[in-house]
Amino acid sequence: MSQVWISAAGLCGATILGAILGFTIKDLPHKWNDTLLGYCAGIMLAASTLGLIVPAFEMSPHWWLIAAGVMAGALFLNVLDLLTPHLHTITGLDAEEHKHNKTVNNVLLFVMAIALHKLPEGVAAGVSMTHIEGQATDWSVTFGISLQNIPEGMVIIAPLLVAGVSHLRTVAISIAIGLLEVVGVWIGYMMGSASTAFLPVMLGFAGGAMLYVTSDEMIPETHAHGYQKQATYALLLGFMTLLVMESYF
Repeated sequence: MSQVWISAAGLCGATILGAILGFTIKDLPHKWNDTLLGYCAGIMLAASTLGLIVPAFEMSPHWWLIAAGVMAGALFLNVLDLLTPHLHTITGLDAEEHKHNKTVNNVLLFVMAIALHKLPEGVAAGVSMTHIEGQATDWSVTFGISLQNIPEGMVIIAPLLVAGVSHLRTVAISIAIGLLEVVGVWIGYMMGSASTAFLPVMLGFAGGAMLYVTSDEMIPETHAHGYQKQATYALLLGFMTLLVMESYF
């Protein structure tokens, strides 16, 4: 049980740490931002495959259930994107300003896109905690997501401040986003613990959600500013980092 709390604290703490860094480093050049996100994307790819999907296939002879779980995880996140409510009140700005200010709306959509996948990421970490229950602890999924949370926590700060959101409310939004992963960790852990037979499908589901985030949000962002070569090599380095950790540590 303590492993679940450590995982939840690590994910939430990494997001908050990134937010603190975001207040001090508001103008990180695109070159370094894309390289860092590329490295984190590689970590995420390795964590979703080695930490979730591969173990799921090893646990169940029904490969089609695992494949269906992976696709369901991606589809779930896709549907969440489409059904995102217009939570304009979270900024504390006037409703009319939202209506006529495209910049504010774009910033909100960006922040909501990050917030949306925090819950399934937490589920992924929680499910992985269930998987290793009673065995030597494998922290690859938690480590991968936590590492990615730092730059994500950083990049939401400057856009909110530029849009006119107060410093206090920006901090509150950052903490709320981090807490979503704490909730996700416990949901994943409880769902995985409820049924051993269902666990492989849950692992595939969580892995699919992580793959969707990596492909739909992280990689396109790293290729949008002309630094795709650096981002690609950083992705390979991130993938190999977790691969080496899995193999030798």
